[in-house]
Amino acid sequence: MDSLFEKYRNRLLVTDTTFIRSSMDAIQWESRLYGIKGARGVGKTTIMLQYLKRNYLNDETALYVSLDNLWFAKNSLISLADNFVKRGGKHLFIDEVHKYPGWAQEIKNLYDDYPGLHIVFTGSSMLNILNSRADLSRRAVVHEMQGLSFREFIGMTAGKNFSTYSLEDILNNHLEISGDILRKIKPLQYFEKYLQYGYYPFFSEVPALYHQRIEEIVNMILEIELPSMRGVENSHIPKIRKLLRIIAESVPFIPNISKLSERAGISRVTLLSYLIYLQEARLINSVYSDSEGITRLQKPDKIYMENTNIMYALSLRTLAKGTLRETFLLNQLKYKHKVEYAKQGDLLIDGKHTIEIGGNNKKNKQISSLPDAWIAADNIEFGTHNKLPLWLFGFLY
Repeated sequence: MDSLFEKYRNRLLVTDTTFIRSSMDAIQWESRLYGIKGARGVGKTTIMLQYLKRNYLNDETALYVSLDNLWFAKNSLISLADNFVKRGGKHLFIDEVHKYPGWAQEIKNLYDDYPGLHIVFTGSSMLNILNSRADLSRRAVVHEMQGLSFREFIGMTAGKNFSTYSLEDILNNHLEISGDILRKIKPLQYFEKYLQYGYYPFFSEVPALYHQRIEEIVNMILEIELPSMRGVENSHIPKIRKLLRIIAESVPFIPNISKLSERAGISRVTLLSYLIYLQEARLINSVYSDSEGITRLQKPDKIYMENTNIMYALSLRTLAKGTLRETFLLNQLKYKHKVEYAKQGDLLIDGKHTIEIGGNNKKNKQISSLPDAWIAADNIEFGTHNKLPLWLFGFLY
């Protein structure tokens, strides 16, 4: 156990707290049992270590462990927690729970047996707390992390901190908000960079290897998480990888499930399940015309990549601007809003706002008959009436 403390202390020494995401304040750290889930690479471990460094730097009542540590090959989480509590431990931070067999049951037991122990854990976006055999849904509060917003990317690269805005604020007060931002910075100076390499916080570590690292993340999700967490057959992984590359080069992808299943050599039902798994893994975003009561047999109306950085990493072709714009907007909106396929326009938000996406010359023609319709236009700094800058939606979180 002493070796775990030593590793934890060394991790804190090299944890950078220069930039701390606003998620830090959104997370309910004081909850007795709190889970942080999210896709690989979005910064779950970093935000946990930053919190520890800010609040428990020289406090031996706190401990961070990662469950992929070899120590757990011969030792259990329960035995660790028992020894930790007996030594005065009060705050246990557990990383990568999905890599530990039986994690849900053991964490439930810790919650029940050690009422004075405060537990925070992180895990894959594919963690299903509600369906775990141990009933954690009544015990754990869960927060889902997203990659960097455009606002946060500006904060990291330019050192400029801006407030977040609600969707209603952006739609109804976009002129005032744009003016406040433009007095401090030129957002379009950073927008193209964000689309290419601004979503994952590790972009600043080795920029030249950024897209290679995204490919490695994708491969780990396909080769490790899908088989272990969703029971995907290993023989199907090359087929799913091929499917993912097709989507990356074709988005927004309007799927023909019969042709896709035939081409991939996978049954229609299996293919639809795999599309759901890819969405759970935060590799794609599927959009439906009616998102209520979606079943596993329901075909998506459109499929996008989860973010534009994945598109750049996986596509071997030049990416169309329209594709990048739609993917960006869906990614920024879907974190906090219900987004559906729109029969007129591109996206329907929260069942009421229709948004058409385009360049700076985009006209109102396609949505002119709709009562609550907006144009999200690229390459403009200020909007007019119902036309507003696309980049401004990057300030939602």
